[in-house]
Amino acid sequence: MAEWQLKPFGMLSNTELYALLQARVSVFVLEQACAYQELDGLDAPGLHLWCAAPETGVLAYARILPPGKRFAEASIGRVLTTEAARGQGLGRQLMARAIRVAEDQFGRTGIRISAQCYLEHFYAAFGFEAVGEQYLEDDIPHQEMFRRAG
Repeated sequence: MAEWQLKPFGMLSNTELYALLQARVSVFVLEQACAYQELDGLDAPGLHLWCAAPETGVLAYARILPPGKRFAEASIGRVLTTEAARGQGLGRQLMARAIRVAEDQFGRTGIRISAQCYLEHFYAAFGFEAVGEQYLEDDIPHQEMFRRAG
C-alpha cells in the first residue's frame, strides 16, 4: 500500500534520501536524457513530499521551498511521478498536497514554479498561470508559472 510522507531535509534517513535522489535522477537525468546538476544546493531548506510503496519504492515526489530560496514566493519543484506510477492520478494528488503544504507552511504569498512547457496545462488546472517568456533550462523548454494565494 502506498504511503505519503513529508519531511524536512534534516529528518530524512539516509535510505529515504537515497531513494528520493535515485527517483529524481532516474526521471530528470536518465529518462529525459539531460545531463545537468541535479544536486543544486536547494534540498536542505526544502520540504520533501513523496509517495512510496514497499514493493516499488518512490512513486511520486516534489520539493517545496520557502520564500526567498528559489523565488521570492514559495515554490514547488522537482515534481515527478516514476514510470511505474504514471497514469494512476498520483501526479494530481502530489500537486494538490504540495500546494496545501506550501500554503500551510509558508503562508499565502502565492507559489511560483518553473514548469516544463509540455506540462503547462497540467499546472494550469491547479490555478497556475504562465508569466513571462518561455526559456530553455537544461535544453528543455520551460515556462515560469504563478499561482495566486488562496
